[in-house]
Amino acid sequence: MRTQLTYILALFCICLSINSMAQGKRKTQVEIRGNQFFINGQPTYAGRFWKGNKIEGLLMNSRMVQGVFDDLNPETVHNWEYPDTKTWDADRNTNEFVSQMPNWKAHGLLSFTINLQGGSPFGYSQSQPWINSAFTEQGDLRDDYFLRLEKILDRADELGMVPIVGFFYFGQDERFVDEKAVILAVENAVDWILNKGYSNVLIEVNNECNVRYDHEILQPERVHELINLVKSKEKNGRRLLVSTSYGGGAVPKENVVKYSDFILLHGNGVKDPNNITAQVEATRKVPGYTDQPIVYNEDDHFNFDQDLNNFTAATAAYASWGFFDYRMKDEGFESGYQSVPVDWGINSDRKKGFFKLLKEITGF
Repeated sequence: MRTQLTYILALFCICLSINSMAQGKRKTQVEIRGNQFFINGQPTYAGRFWKGNKIEGLLMNSRMVQGVFDDLNPETVHNWEYPDTKTWDADRNTNEFVSQMPNWKAHGLLSFTINLQGGSPFGYSQSQPWINSAFTEQGDLRDDYFLRLEKILDRADELGMVPIVGFFYFGQDERFVDEKAVILAVENAVDWILNKGYSNVLIEVNNECNVRYDHEILQPERVHELINLVKSKEKNGRRLLVSTSYGGGAVPKENVVKYSDFILLHGNGVKDPNNITAQVEATRKVPGYTDQPIVYNEDDHFNFDQDLNNFTAATAAYASWGFFDYRMKDEGFESGYQSVPVDWGINSDRKKGFFKLLKEITGF
């Protein structure tokens, strides 16, 4: 009997230990205080100024949405073959992503956007026959996707990084059977993140809510319902910070501004850096704006060797900026962070230009 009780007690202790790990004594916690981001109680880039511009409190980032990518359509998966193996490998993709994260951080990158339905592997696409979704059609979680996501979020927590986890992408949202499935997907994903104890994660409900979404709840007039759903879910007194984004150059509507913890902007289509400044100023004038941090988490304009570019313009306007890079026509494997298969290293001239300027601005 004593042996049996000892065994039961040991098993109970193991269960408690596993549960404690799941709840997480995590290393990294993100907060928003006023218009600044804080990591572990300290403002990001503490005390940093660059060319007279305040950098402290910003969250410089890059669009790395394909970190958990897979293609469940056997008719299209051949498009993503690695040049060396002539086959696609979702686990290799995630493992190589994770291996490069310390390198990104060493250049001053504190955040990156990852999306549970990815993004166009061609940069921009009119149609999306591939099937890339961490959710089933009914809104349940696909375990293999979330195992890959866990690798990334665990490493980010260890490194002191703050991932922006996006849930939905236009062209893939139509795979949900109905609105109830969309809502269930949000609930399941938020519960998973909270139950894992992550305190370093920001949420982007969907990428560019004003672009081609099938379900009305993912469109501009109603997307705030999902923002509020995320905010309503707590565990141990903690909830996730949440927003959503609009397409390039757009200023978000009042309902999104009012309920978001931070404001996401996109610079696609904004060729004149002065219009980045104008976009930020217009956003701050939207009714409901209460000095939340403004974050660009997608912009495909570069010119990093010039004094004035979209990155420096956003910085001067005290808005965080995010690099969006895809493999353009006739470019090699090393180019583009959104084009699958992805070379997650800093190997192309464009990537080198971004990370060089990032390091200079952030003082890393």
